Amino acid sequence: MPADRLRTVLQRIVNAADAAGRPPPALLAVSKTHPPEAVAALAAAGQRSFGENYVQEAAAKRRALGEAHPSLQWHLIGYLQSNKAALAAEVFDWVQSVDRPSVAAALARHRDPARSPLNVLIQVNVEDEAGKSGCRPDELPALAERVADEPRLALRGLMSLPVPHPDPEQRRPAFRRMRVLFDELAARHAGVDTLSMGMSDDFAVAIAEGSTLVRIGTALFGPRPG
Repeated sequence: MPADRLRTVLQRIVNAADAAGRPPPALLAVSKTHPPEAVAALAAAGQRSFGENYVQEAAAKRRALGEAHPSLQWHLIGYLQSNKAALAAEVFDWVQSVDRPSVAAALARHRDPARSPLNVLIQVNVEDEAGKSGCRPDELPALAERVADEPRLALRGLMSLPVPHPDPEQRRPAFRRMRVLFDELAARHAGVDTLSMGMSDDFAVAIAEGSTLVRIGTALFGPRPG
């Protein structure tokens, strides 16, 4: 049952935070590829924040669920093409995958000024992994300044996807480096409060290294539809 899975995941998060002497991070339920009915069931159990990889898929879910669940928050966690920025600025409350100035500018241009600013996390390719989205750590200060200068965007922090490894401990150095970058960013920009890292198989390590938001999918929704 969705409520049981949600309680189990939340307890695991609390246990990991207690073991590390850290505050429990927020939970983002990764709902990509799952139908609106699955999101609605988890929302009925109390979950409010959902993450999607694809703009059009999220737009369809938000339309389907908006009237019954108007308080849900929607996060884009997948790569954003510039030509999808207009729809993304309309659909999402958060974009966690801003990795270049052109995307930041496009989101700001298309965000309705009557709405609250779009919350932005900068995605960092902390290990300089070939073919992966995310700015390099040395590009981060300039990109952060660009986001912070846009009144229709709110710079909230950083997101990262470390190199996959069967042993979560092997990801610890990347998480630790992200926390250093996050603390440096927070010292320069007011309002920076979110470090998004950690998924179903490594969130305990991410929490120990200072994650403030973990992204969990399978443990909440079960296997993705084929």
